[in-house]
Amino acid sequence: MRSTALAGVMAAAFATAAQAQEETSTGREIDEIVVTAQKREQSLQDVPIVVTSVSGELLRDAGVRDIRELTVLTPGLTVTSTSNETIVTARVRGVGTVGDNPGLESSVGIVIDGVYRPRNGVSFGDLGEVTRIEVLKGPQGTLFGKNTSAGVINIITAGPTEDVQAQSEVTVGDYEQFGFSSSLSGPITDGVTGRIFAAARSRNGYQDIITGPGPRGQHDDNNQNFYTVRGQLQFEPTEDISFRVIADYTKRNEDCCVGTQLFVGGAANSRARFIEAVRPGSLDLTSTPFDRLGYANRPTDQRVEDRGVSGELNWRLTPDITLTSITAWRKWNAETGQDSDFTAADLVYRPNDGSNRVGFKQFSQEVRLAGQAVDNRLNWLVGGFYAEEDLDSRAVLNYGSDYYAYFAGRVLGGVPALIGLTPGTIFQQGNGSDDRYAQDGKSYALFTNNSFAFTDQLELTVGLRYLKDKKTLVTDYTTTGAACDQGEARFGALAGLLGQATATTIVGGLCLNSQNNDFDDLGVTTQKRTEEEVTGTAKLAYRWNDDLMTYASYSRGYKSGGFNLDREQAIAVTAAGPNFTADPDTSFRGESVDSYELGAKTSWLNNSLLLNAALFYQKFEDFQLNTFVGTAFVVETLPKVTSRGVDIDFIYLPPVDGLTFQGGVTYAETEIGEFTAADLLNPTRFNSLRRLPGAQLSFAPRWSASLAGSYERDVFSGLKFRANLSGKFTSRYNTGSDLHPVKEQDSMVLVNGRVGLGAADESWTVELWANNLFDKNYIQVGFNGPYQVDENNDAISVYNAFLGAPRTVGATLRFKY
Repeated sequence: MRSTALAGVMAAAFATAAQAQEETSTGREIDEIVVTAQKREQSLQDVPIVVTSVSGELLRDAGVRDIRELTVLTPGLTVTSTSNETIVTARVRGVGTVGDNPGLESSVGIVIDGVYRPRNGVSFGDLGEVTRIEVLKGPQGTLFGKNTSAGVINIITAGPTEDVQAQSEVTVGDYEQFGFSSSLSGPITDGVTGRIFAAARSRNGYQDIITGPGPRGQHDDNNQNFYTVRGQLQFEPTEDISFRVIADYTKRNEDCCVGTQLFVGGAANSRARFIEAVRPGSLDLTSTPFDRLGYANRPTDQRVEDRGVSGELNWRLTPDITLTSITAWRKWNAETGQDSDFTAADLVYRPNDGSNRVGFKQFSQEVRLAGQAVDNRLNWLVGGFYAEEDLDSRAVLNYGSDYYAYFAGRVLGGVPALIGLTPGTIFQQGNGSDDRYAQDGKSYALFTNNSFAFTDQLELTVGLRYLKDKKTLVTDYTTTGAACDQGEARFGALAGLLGQATATTIVGGLCLNSQNNDFDDLGVTTQKRTEEEVTGTAKLAYRWNDDLMTYASYSRGYKSGGFNLDREQAIAVTAAGPNFTADPDTSFRGESVDSYELGAKTSWLNNSLLLNAALFYQKFEDFQLNTFVGTAFVVETLPKVTSRGVDIDFIYLPPVDGLTFQGGVTYAETEIGEFTAADLLNPTRFNSLRRLPGAQLSFAPRWSASLAGSYERDVFSGLKFRANLSGKFTSRYNTGSDLHPVKEQDSMVLVNGRVGLGAADESWTVELWANNLFDKNYIQVGFNGPYQVDENNDAISVYNAFLGAPRTVGATLRFKY
């Protein structure tokens, strides 16, 4: 039934287009859209892959500056951020990897000017001047780096030009927003051209903060303050050799992000009531998240530096053979502070003194040899890829001055003397966990991708990739305080006084991951894993005529396994009481996917309408799920996740001069297969994941659709008017990886709008714009309130959320010199 329905959607789309074909042509034609989805320049209509190509002009019109804002133009793409702006997750067709844990690599790869970025957050920032962005859906691991099991966002920035081009921009907006950018491009000397781009942007936060007692002095959050510079040099010593060097640097110093209370249990013994008893006025008891009022007594500083340099050589060895080499080095470092309880009580926090940090160093080298043969019927490519990644992380979580009182009231019922736990013996302010992780990763690959045209109509593409991935993780755990040892030692006495169930609850509260000093006994641990995998693709395309190409494809993708960069412990319950044991093994398995597509690339109305569609089916095995359970991040591999549906993209030039439409629709049923506790790496986690078997995956709306309309015309004398309206519809989906119903986001429409007036030669333009034009309130991510007694009882639980941005309005003045 589902397949029939999906086929019906495609048939209806083509029937509509066929009817339009019979109508009068508009007289306007769409220029050829060139993409590099197969690592060579091809027309979009000749590529047997689902690709959404967005031009730099449309990105500018829609107000898109980073990959999160790209979602308004791309059906089937969702991008979210959580506890700080460096934690970004991209999902395609509902599939992605939660970015809060640096131990997990992204399912959706980000490639900027041919350089693979190891995590989505590492690629988050002002994209600057962009020629186009290609969103490739489905596994793309044959050609694009590694770990692209769900798709690729391929970003191509503007390069140096042969003629002198100079432009600048000034933007002002509400929340005291101010931005400036400028660029200069042109020849430097014979055979050498260059381009430099620089930008700085700032904005006050759109969330007000009640600080309570503590060192936090910032009364707003989600602000913006960064600058970026990007320089390029293009060398062309001969007609056959070109070499481009790109260097970039970005620095951010911002405050982000405080979660709001999404749901507050009202029972007398709820988490919220106990916090209020300790520190009145410390959280929002009314559960009104879209008042955009947060509570935090600790700073949420984020200081981020991102820098890198790359060199790309293209050498035409013969008229038919070209050598390409891309060498890149990158360094990314983030130091973040956090109020980890998301209240104004001083419970737990991550300090903002630079000790809590994550850093990546990456070196990558790709070499490709590509050419044509057999009277240009064969397009062949062979290559190799090497990447070395050094990950350095220090995770510090400290108790605040109110934690003991909160624990005593919530768990001990106000009678800590029963077990001899008195202030000064556990949960002292400044104590907690201080864990260091050093991971070295090396990835090697050999790949080939070849297309052979049997006839002018029939073409077969076959690709293979051999991957070898090695990771070594060295971990050093440190715990200050001995709460868990005291609790386990006193279990018998507690059970006699309060009963075994209550005693188990108390000891469990004393032995949370960050409080269990058994981890210290592990010493410095070393974990290693090596994986080898062969992936590939086969695509058969048939061009019926100049306006219709159909294809069938199969692709296998793979994403390497790794290590959870958080504490994991095993719990054994015996007659003598619970025993919480530090687990030195935090590894998880690699993720694989088999993907099948049936697609068509079509042109209608004398090439004034491009309409492309594809049916897809994807089956993931050992799907990597990262879940925050209120006290720690756990990583599980789900046995099976399937995604089936249809993708439709179109570009249309209607019979109105200056008017352009671009958009698409994605329908995706992305579902988790049935599983039991025995299927998990750790069966004790099943209770936290009990809603998942057979359910729709989180962040996976069944329907999403985008539509962008741009209009341009000359008005008056020497003036040009330009306007754009871009919208994105998504149906209901759940924003929590545990699928708790309170974390659901209703169906919504987000709209950006922009109108401009300027000189016909674009020497100057004034624009008025609004992002989230209708001020839609929505949740980015819902999550469990930290340090709760029972996540299964909503009456006593709190659920928090990171919100999407509200409406912002402003004006931009552009100059071209």
